[in-house]
Amino acid sequence: MPTVQLADGALNYQIDGPAGAPVLVLSNSLGTELRMWDAQVPAFAGHFRVLRYDTRGHGGSLVSQGPYNVEQLGRDVLALTDALDIQRFSFCGLSMGGLIGQWLGINAGERLHKLVLCNTAAKIASDEVWNGRIDTVLKGGRQAMRDLRDATIARWFTAEFAAARPDKVEPVVGMLALTSPEGYAANCAAVRDADFRERLGVVAVPTLIVCGTRDAVTTPEHGRFMQENIPGAELVEFPVAHLSNVEAGEAFTEAVLDFLRK
Repeated sequence: MPTVQLADGALNYQIDGPAGAPVLVLSNSLGTELRMWDAQVPAFAGHFRVLRYDTRGHGGSLVSQGPYNVEQLGRDVLALTDALDIQRFSFCGLSMGGLIGQWLGINAGERLHKLVLCNTAAKIASDEVWNGRIDTVLKGGRQAMRDLRDATIARWFTAEFAAARPDKVEPVVGMLALTSPEGYAANCAAVRDADFRERLGVVAVPTLIVCGTRDAVTTPEHGRFMQENIPGAELVEFPVAHLSNVEAGEAFTEAVLDFLRK
């Protein structure tokens, strides 16, 4: 896959869709890669030039020394789009990708056409949760990432979906097991320190918030808080857990496309 060079390393990316179409940037969740969007790309690429990338610390992108912060991750998106001569784009991010989207909406709204924030929150979990996870993966290394993979299935998917569709679940949780422990820990710090609860009101781009009614990580209440604080934001819920794009599948794709195209 192609890469774009940053000051301290390279970002791995992939582009699908016609060159002249409006650009849609897709941003992965913590512990996954750009392939988490595989199910959406055929439909999205029918209307957009779809730019996916591996967030710093993930997949084929650089693993620089941590900890990271969300401003750094947001500026990576701007550097990537600048390098590809993309001036404006729509942005869809899930979980950690949704935090990056909030940062862009607050700090670089002039670059955005529309913003989709999926299974995310203005503040995700407590410092204690993230500090414990950082300590675990840095001490345990690759084995800790493999152990985390098994524990994560229940957070990312409902039990029914995990049992019925291992063909959908296994490829995604497999990405977590292969993620660099150092890169994962550095991004955990970025998620830990991100808090946009007092700043959402400055987001001025059309925004869609996607929630899972059975998401215990970023709950519908978190989604409604964002909707209430981002002027004019819309909200859609699916009866799924954390990775709504995987578990809701076509319904997710259709809802996002309907918003982006209107």
